[in-house]
Amino acid sequence: MYQNYNDVSYAESPFGTLSQYMSKTFGWMFAGLLVTFAVGIGTVMSGLIVPLVNTGLIFATTIAELVLVFVLSARITKIQPGTATGLFFAYAVLNGMNLSTIFLVYSVGSLILAFLVGAVYFGVMAVYGATTHKDLTGWGPKLLGGLIAMLVCSLVGSLFAMMGMNFGFLDLVLCAVGLLIFMGLTAYDTQMLKHHYAYFGGDAAMLHKSAIIGALNLYLDFINIFLYILRMLGRRSD
Repeated sequence: MYQNYNDVSYAESPFGTLSQYMSKTFGWMFAGLLVTFAVGIGTVMSGLIVPLVNTGLIFATTIAELVLVFVLSARITKIQPGTATGLFFAYAVLNGMNLSTIFLVYSVGSLILAFLVGAVYFGVMAVYGATTHKDLTGWGPKLLGGLIAMLVCSLVGSLFAMMGMNFGFLDLVLCAVGLLIFMGLTAYDTQMLKHHYAYFGGDAAMLHKSAIIGALNLYLDFINIFLYILRMLGRRSD
């Protein structure tokens, strides 16, 4: 049953109304993206990308990313709001360093096109999630199951590729499926912001931290949409 969360207001918190809470969350998400792409471009222009790849440091930064996401997700109720915010932006920095490698594979034109198309797809699904009267909570387990199945198929495909078998069409299909999954997750994660706002009530600290988790989820949705579109463009060029 649909609940009108706009009727709920916690004016005593720094977030005020639902629209203010969601605006703050999306603001952090966009700030994280800005940091990521700025760090990615800076890593390339400064030449840091060369030792990052050649020394294998990129594997260390990837592990650090996973650790940060685990800490932020598993200990969100225990850490301070400022710590949660700091971890989110630390993740954005590390991800920017890792994503800098895409400049070695794709042209600037392809990167810009993928970003613009991804922004449109993300925006449409975010608006849908924010405005629909349909309860999307049931989407979460289904999308997660689809994501796990897709990752397993991708792993199997990679193993066959290492054996010299070409599954280019399969990769294109997996990219399309991945794109659809993260578009669905964008709508789902956007609507979940309303549930978090209603659930945590006037607890300003938890509202802050739930907004950071929401920003991280939306950030990951956008990044994955962007990367899947980029892979599909690369396949089309090939």
